[in-house]
Amino acid sequence: MSFLNRQEAGKKLAQALSSYQGENGVVVGIPRGGVVVAREVAKFLKMPLDVLVMRKLGAPGNPELAIGAVISENEYFLSQSIVGELSIPADYVNEEIKKQVQLIEERKRKYLKGRKPIDCRNKVTILVDDGLATGATARLALEVLRRKKPKKLVLAVPVAPPQAVQELSRLADEVVTLLTPTFFHAVGQFYADFSQISDEEVIRILEEFDREFND
Repeated sequence: MSFLNRQEAGKKLAQALSSYQGENGVVVGIPRGGVVVAREVAKFLKMPLDVLVMRKLGAPGNPELAIGAVISENEYFLSQSIVGELSIPADYVNEEIKKQVQLIEERKRKYLKGRKPIDCRNKVTILVDDGLATGATARLALEVLRRKKPKKLVLAVPVAPPQAVQELSRLADEVVTLLTPTFFHAVGQFYADFSQISDEEVIRILEEFDREFND
């Protein structure tokens, strides 16, 4: 089984989350690709859509391999096992954090103009991405959202390797996945269309969803 695109994956994921219809909740997408999936989930569950602006920390020479994730200079997660295995120097890690924090600030200005911070307190909070590889980004996101005191914290992704699901089950109250393949190379291998999502597309999705949701 694979997905035609992120929209189809989102619709299928929404069906798997149908038990949350009618709950007081919020759907939080991880930009950029996760926002496309999250829109379909939020639309189906009739919940507001929000974003958690963060970035993965890429390995030297292989930016798609996450060695960790970052939200701000003081909020980041490093996979010490990957850092150690690849013998990544501390100077590289520090520079990568600075670089990604700059990009986060740029995206916040673009995405969050006039939007209030995520309000998760006492709400079912569903964190959505288009898939997990190492799980580094989702791990940091779950830790940040947990501090906002949600009623229940759910991680929902179309595809993730079994090990990542097992590890993240310790941080989320529930992990919902449609595919947990043993042989896992990259999230994109499970999508016929896994093309890049632009900042403009994310902004359009958020603005359109807000208009429709508040009508």
